[in-house]
Amino acid sequence: MNESEYLRIISGERTDFSAMVTRSMLRGISLGYGCAIQFRNFCYDQGLFRTHHPDVPVISVGNLTTGGTGKTPVTAMLCQLLQTLGRRPGILSRGYRSQGSEGNDEYKVLQLIAPGIPHIQDPDRVQGLQTLLKQPQHLCPEVVLLDDGLQHRRLGRSLNLILVDASCPFGYGYLLPRGLLRESPAGFRRADAVIITRCEQASKNQLDELKARIVSAADHLQDRILQLQFRPAGIRDGKGKTTPVSQLQNIRVWLMSGIGNPDAFRRTCELAGVEIAGSSWFPDHHHFSEAELRQVRTDCGNANAEFVLTTVKDLVKIPERPGFRALEIEASFPEGEHQRILEQLLEQKTATRQHS
Repeated sequence: MNESEYLRIISGERTDFSAMVTRSMLRGISLGYGCAIQFRNFCYDQGLFRTHHPDVPVISVGNLTTGGTGKTPVTAMLCQLLQTLGRRPGILSRGYRSQGSEGNDEYKVLQLIAPGIPHIQDPDRVQGLQTLLKQPQHLCPEVVLLDDGLQHRRLGRSLNLILVDASCPFGYGYLLPRGLLRESPAGFRRADAVIITRCEQASKNQLDELKARIVSAADHLQDRILQLQFRPAGIRDGKGKTTPVSQLQNIRVWLMSGIGNPDAFRRTCELAGVEIAGSSWFPDHHHFSEAELRQVRTDCGNANAEFVLTTVKDLVKIPERPGFRALEIEASFPEGEHQRILEQLLEQKTATRQHS
């Protein structure tokens, strides 16, 4: 079963008997997974499992579901906000599906959109932090951004930010593997703030219902639920040349991506005004083979599309290839008050640890 078919089954899109049986089986596995997660969280809550508390402030950027919430552009935005506040940031991540010393796709994207920020990838985040803090003095971070850190409780943090994707907030309502939830909404209780991403893809009523569900799980978040939008910002080719997003208006393109939420990418492309001829979806963090890329180009040509439009996260894995371009996005707060709340949290939490 490939990832696309798996998502069709757990989302309920498939209603045939085989899909119903598969969902029942997956739900049974989810019960065991949920018990294991509850036990692990209980051990950390009670101090039975040791948490390493570093000497520098750590800001965790995480989510309750698997992939697709926009952690990479949010991490870059946080780097910019911290620099504005006079802090020197660094990034620490696991490096899922890295290829040797080159790092994974997220590492390469952050090199583009957050240049000059030291970034260490290590499955052992405590060890990775020690490596990060050995940077030369002018680069050594004063604040560390822990990418995808919510469930990595071994490393303590000063600020817990949870991202929720408005287009698929609760992973079809079930824990893995029946749904996409890594843990139950009780995880919101560990959050200092929640950032709803892709709010432009949801109605006001949907956003209000989502906020109500979050508050019902953790009422201390009543005034700390922030809304963030991702807007098309430009087009990038494999050589790094960028052009205005307005040039996509009414252009016929073929979509390709290997990300956690391809449907959200499709909707963002629609916001950019493109005509979508078709699409090729691959699993998250996919490394494309030559044969796959040739097939995508063939499908693009057969559909009379002008070029293949993908994400920056995918383009960094296929640089300088004719016929492929990426849609750049930018993160912004539609309500200025929400950005001010985040800035106040960043300033408070990083200053407290630095002077304690």
